[in-house]
Amino acid sequence: MMTDTMESSLVVERAYAADVEELWALWTTKDGFESWWGPEQFRAEIHTIEARLGGTVHYDMIADTPEAIAAMQGMNAPTTQPCRGVFSEFAPHRRLVLTQLIDFLPGVTPYESRIAVDFLPAGDGRVRMVVTLSQMHDAATSAMQREGFTSQLGKLDRRYGKGGVQGASA
Repeated sequence: MMTDTMESSLVVERAYAADVEELWALWTTKDGFESWWGPEQFRAEIHTIEARLGGTVHYDMIADTPEAIAAMQGMNAPTTQPCRGVFSEFAPHRRLVLTQLIDFLPGVTPYESRIAVDFLPAGDGRVRMVVTLSQMHDAATSAMQREGFTSQLGKLDRRYGKGGVQGASA
């Protein structure tokens, strides 16, 4: 159960029938990132992605359907949101950490949020992708983060097939 006091991270795990190089490219190339990043009904448009330690990622998160656009407008929120981050850890085909600047929430002092990804062999030609998301500034935003990230993983589930190790925990 989540509370307003954040003490742990969210861990989401999937095993996909894919090469580690292919999964790595989803996080480190323009085409890969754009092919799945963003919750359902949203998409990412990459401006810069420098896949190296200290390299930057700059993209726009864009509401991509009439329903998403209407929902964002109904919340008086922009339909396109600029996002920035840096690769703060980078061990090719094993681990990366994307540290993003959360500076777009009205009334919230900007802060950093980390997404750590470990790529592990799962056997039978599968690769486990273990994603650890740092908690956001409050329980409600952390819950939206969990929902959004799980939604965008649905894009990969459809591409590679569900199955194997899957889970989410707080």
